[in-house]
Amino acid sequence: MTLSKAQLPKIILAILVILTVFAAFAVFRHPMAIFPDPSWGFQVMRSMQHGGGFNMRIVPDQSDISKNYGEFLSWWSPGQYLVPYFFINLFHVNAGQACALTILFCEVIGLFGFYQFFKKAGFSANVSAVSVAFMACQMFYVIPYVFYNGGEVLLFAFGGWFMYGCLSFNRVKDWKLILFILVSGWVGFICKSSFMWFYAAGLCIIWIRVSRAHTALSKWLINGFWIGIPAVLSFAVIYLTYLSKGYNPTSGGNGLKLLWETFGFPLASPLLSGFSVDELTHGLLYHPDGPMFSYAVSVLMIVVLAIATVFVMIRILKTVPYAEYRLVLSVVYIVSVLFFGMAFLRQLAISYEGRHFRMVGLIFIPGAIYLISRLQVGYRALFAVVWIAITYASVQYMVNGYYTNKDQGSHGTSGITQQFLDQAAVNELTQLDKTHKNAVFVFISPDLALEVRNNRVVTLDPIGPDMKINYEDFQHCGHAGPLYIFLPSSYKGAKASMIMKSFEDYSGFRLTQLSQDYVLYSAD
Repeated sequence: MTLSKAQLPKIILAILVILTVFAAFAVFRHPMAIFPDPSWGFQVMRSMQHGGGFNMRIVPDQSDISKNYGEFLSWWSPGQYLVPYFFINLFHVNAGQACALTILFCEVIGLFGFYQFFKKAGFSANVSAVSVAFMACQMFYVIPYVFYNGGEVLLFAFGGWFMYGCLSFNRVKDWKLILFILVSGWVGFICKSSFMWFYAAGLCIIWIRVSRAHTALSKWLINGFWIGIPAVLSFAVIYLTYLSKGYNPTSGGNGLKLLWETFGFPLASPLLSGFSVDELTHGLLYHPDGPMFSYAVSVLMIVVLAIATVFVMIRILKTVPYAEYRLVLSVVYIVSVLFFGMAFLRQLAISYEGRHFRMVGLIFIPGAIYLISRLQVGYRALFAVVWIAITYASVQYMVNGYYTNKDQGSHGTSGITQQFLDQAAVNELTQLDKTHKNAVFVFISPDLALEVRNNRVVTLDPIGPDMKINYEDFQHCGHAGPLYIFLPSSYKGAKASMIMKSFEDYSGFRLTQLSQDYVLYSAD
């Protein structure tokens, strides 16, 4: 019996790795679709492949499309395309296959990272392995196999190892600690820009750990100074070389707005993100594919979940005997509530999505499992039912998404499954790209630009039902060879006219019905 318990964690991890490899192999053969955010990053990669500078997106200049304009893409971190770019160059695969390799690499590294972190925080190998298994059954773990989500999967790979490092140093005057603080800030930011709040929480944890044996305030301040030097240097390099070169989600603000969800959503984040509640409900507040519940019901659910989360959090902190874990959980939770609560209050460009709080939810999981293991058998049975339900929903989502991408999605030269053009339209796009070198292609979805290899691309925002557009973003002057505008058939009429008029030096557009769902407007 003792031997089997000792082997259980290894068996669990081996099974998880095998299943992850199997899923990655499947999407390597039939790659996933891609979310809009990393699509913009892949446009940067495409520009770099054509000789553009680092992180520069080269597009036709709006004032004269015969010329190019270079835009430094500072809104999203570069890791979402740099890691696939590495695999493209190393193995000579297409972008879709490179994303599959990225997912495999990140999820395996992430599983072991959180397993080692949980053990470092005090949990037994068995509890740590079960916690990692629960993580792997979550909706967030399988989403990349349907939609490549860039920074999300990269941060999963790094987050556990970062926390492991935060618990590995006991002396502040240690060159290894200074190097860790310096480099981890850069690596985490490359993975995902929102890592910076998690980085701040990690620094607080390090500061408390190396200072808590001292009662003198001066010692705490001195330790904070030594930790702050490499931290400030790390952030300064990030700001000067990246964030200062363009807009980012923390730029600006739209005044103060206090709602129930402003702080309720961050307070409820451990359950929203750690138990995939936000994903399973298709997004309580941010739902591009349509809401599952009304706004009032969603807010009520958030308030109830916030109260439940605080109650469970208090129980965990009282029940779990591991001081290191209690420190990590409390600091990360408090920092996340303060950071995102203030961001939502200021109405920064950060959406109400559980994915932003993923690290909080993952750190919450082993504490919740430890707490449940100490409850009566009825509660443990209820948790088992919840686990099975989450696993079923996750597997169903992945399988349905895989076959939808494989059988119903369209595929071009990028290898990535395209959702916003059918196969007939993609074939026409590929042929036009092969036969022209000076054309301009126009799309309303950033992922379609990945199918264009030999020409330039303009990506416009979709036009909503209210028919309102920002003409400064749409207007393009000048002439630069053939112009090809790919649109859904529903755009025929007023919406298409608005887009064609935006290219004021082109006239005589020809309409080609590519398929039942998509049309092409072209002009020479």
